[in-house]
Amino acid sequence: MVDQKDNSELTDAEAELYDRQIRLWGLESQKRLRAARILLVGLNGYGAEVAKNIILAGVKAVTFLDHRPASSLDTTNQFFIPRDRIGTNRAEASLQRAQNLNPMVHVDADPASVDDKPDEYFKDFDVICVTECTIEQMKRINSLCRKYNKKFFAGDVWGTFGFTFADLISHEFAEDVIQTKKTRSMESGEPHGKEKFEKITVTIKSFQKFVPFEKVLSAENLPKDSESYYLLLTLLNFREAHKRDPLPSERCPSVLRDEATKVIEKYQLGNKIDHLLEGDVYGQISPVCAIVGGVMGQEIIKAVSQRERPHNNLFVLNPHTLCGQVIQIS
Repeated sequence: MVDQKDNSELTDAEAELYDRQIRLWGLESQKRLRAARILLVGLNGYGAEVAKNIILAGVKAVTFLDHRPASSLDTTNQFFIPRDRIGTNRAEASLQRAQNLNPMVHVDADPASVDDKPDEYFKDFDVICVTECTIEQMKRINSLCRKYNKKFFAGDVWGTFGFTFADLISHEFAEDVIQTKKTRSMESGEPHGKEKFEKITVTIKSFQKFVPFEKVLSAENLPKDSESYYLLLTLLNFREAHKRDPLPSERCPSVLRDEATKVIEKYQLGNKIDHLLEGDVYGQISPVCAIVGGVMGQEIIKAVSQRERPHNNLFVLNPHTLCGQVIQIS
C-alpha cells in the first residue's frame, strides 16, 4: 500500500525533476507518490485534467480505462486526443500525449469497459478514480476498494457544475499547524525581560474516517447552503435512469425536470434549486474541468503523500456562484 514507507532512494534525475515538490511536501511524501499505482476510469475533459495533475506529480504508474470512442466533442475539452484520432478508443488516443508529460511515469491504456473487469482486477491499484460512471458502477467499485483497502475517488463535470468525492476508509496524515509559544530573552543563562509570544509551525499527525459513496445518496443534516448537493443527486439519478448525461440540445424543455421533481419532493425543497436547473449543466466546459480536475488531482496527491488534511468527503462547485464547498457526509 502507498501509506507504507518507501525506503528506496530517488534517482538523481527524479530528485532534479521533483525538487520543487520535495521542498513543498518532503522527501518521504514524494517517495510515497513514486510508489503509487493509479487507475483512472473515464477520459473525458475532466478525467484528462486529473490525469495531467497526477502524472506531473510523479506517481509510479497510471492506467487509463475507457471503452468509449473519441468524438469531435472530446477535442474541445480533452487536450490529450489529437484530431486525427477521432473515432478511435479514447484511452488509447490519449496515451501518447499523456506519456509525454512525464517519461518517469508509466502510462498505460485499457480499451475495455469497467463493467467487464472482474473484481480481482482492482486489487492491482493503490488508488482508483472514476468519472462518467453510473451510481451502480460507483457503488460496486467503492465496495471493492473497501474490500481490498484501496483509496476511492469519484467526480465529474456537467457544464459549470462539478463534484469530487473521496472514500479513504481510515486515513492518517501529517499537517502543519501554527501554534503560539511563550518566549523570553536570556541573559547570563537566565530568563530576562518580559515574556513574548511568537508563532511557530508544528507538524502533527491526524486521523480521519470516511464513509462509502452510497451515503451520498441519502445524506441528512446538511448545511443550509447545500443546494448544489441536490443538483448532484438530480444529475446522478438522470445518468442512472438514462445511461447518459443530458445534452445541450435538451435545455428547453429541460429533460432534468422529472428527476429534479423527485429530489425536490423528497427533500421538500420548493423552488430552492430552480435557478440551478436553469443554469448551464450540459456538456463539459474546459475551465470548469480544470478547476474541478485540479481539486481532484490535489486530493489524490494529498491522500497518497499523506500530507495535509483531505476533503472529507464531498466537494461541489456551485454553478451559479462558481464557489466551491466541502460537505461532510456522515
